Amino acid sequence: MGLRDDLDRFREVGEQRREDLKEFISYGDLGGSGPNSINVPIKVVDLPEFAYDPRDKGGVGQGQGGTPDVGQPVGQPQPGDGDEDGDPGEEGGDHEYYQMDPEEFAQELDEELGLDLEPKGKEVIEEVEGDFTELTRAGPNSTLDFEQLFKRGLKRKLAMDFDEDYVREAMTVAGVTPREVFEWCREQNILVSQAWIDDEWDALEAERGRWDSFDEMEANVERTTTIQRIRRDGLRNVPFRREDERYRHPEVVEKKQKNVVVVNIRDVSGSMREKKRELVERTFTPLDWYLTGKYDNAEFVYIAHDAEAWRVDRDDFFGIRSGGGTKISSAYELAKEVLEEEYPWSEWNRYVFAAGDSENSSNDTTENVIPLMEEIPANLHAYVETQPGGNAINATHAEEVERALGDTGNVVVTYVSTPEDVIDAIYDVLSTEADE
Repeated sequence: MGLRDDLDRFREVGEQRREDLKEFISYGDLGGSGPNSINVPIKVVDLPEFAYDPRDKGGVGQGQGGTPDVGQPVGQPQPGDGDEDGDPGEEGGDHEYYQMDPEEFAQELDEELGLDLEPKGKEVIEEVEGDFTELTRAGPNSTLDFEQLFKRGLKRKLAMDFDEDYVREAMTVAGVTPREVFEWCREQNILVSQAWIDDEWDALEAERGRWDSFDEMEANVERTTTIQRIRRDGLRNVPFRREDERYRHPEVVEKKQKNVVVVNIRDVSGSMREKKRELVERTFTPLDWYLTGKYDNAEFVYIAHDAEAWRVDRDDFFGIRSGGGTKISSAYELAKEVLEEEYPWSEWNRYVFAAGDSENSSNDTTENVIPLMEEIPANLHAYVETQPGGNAINATHAEEVERALGDTGNVVVTYVSTPEDVIDAIYDVLSTEADE
């Protein structure tokens, strides 16, 4: 392979600069990112090149003044061997990052995992005018809805229309009176008024006696339908009335703020060692980024617990470790209190994410945790079990929650044993919410 082939190969590798999103979530340095800026490492590839020493440094085998003889000590390192102060260099090589905001991260994760979560609006922040879809009986002439006016007038015409020629033929039956003609029309479901018959009566005096009976007239004269007459004569004399008028007004649309609060709960008891804590961080951190990118306003509550629970800052959340036992219900009691006081269900979307190794004090899951999960209204409750070495004998919390609430639609239980499981766990959580 020649030098040109080497260069082409290096360029090809260099074009694929950004670390794969799944690889970044499972193995990357998540701690290098902030809540509003995700730093995804870029693979830096330097193209090979020749480097030449300056000519004034001397040639091969040419010594300089003061060059020690063979075996003579060369002394202590001089400035320039390390950094400028003479100390060994401490800085690593340069690193580059692709920065994305949470919204871009959410879009890419949607594409990567095939998700389609549509945030729900909660708190009404303003009312705006939408399309002219509302109709009222009064308004300026410029907003008169002519289509509605015509439809109402046409509906009346079709309801009142009758075959005038057919009724006139009935009025020529020998010996009948206007009242008898009117009653006959009613029997035939012809909606003609007595006044109309009276107005037409005298004009047909010369033709009276053409038919001996109504039956004879019916047998010899064809009655036409409204549609047939419209096709023959066209649509004329549509009766419009003032009560048919409708005026278009803009629909009032409530613009809602898409608020979300995410309660992250983590077991910090003695059994939650470093690998388990890392798996929690790798699962919860991308979920936080994703929901921040999806919602207009996202807030986060971090609760740590062993046998008791307390609220902590995000910076402390993933690093805390205590030596106490475990009582998961203490965290849900605190979560319920915080949500009721600060994040009312009518105004906030709620996600309650808990993680641990499924170890819990006896009967606490069935007697306390499950009832509390049912009492806390939320878009989604999730429990992430982290057990790198496989399930412990007393690690039954996840199974008990799944067995009791797995079919409720807003509860998901997922299992993470290795970094490779993190992406699947995130998909399980977010796809459950998307289905809702």
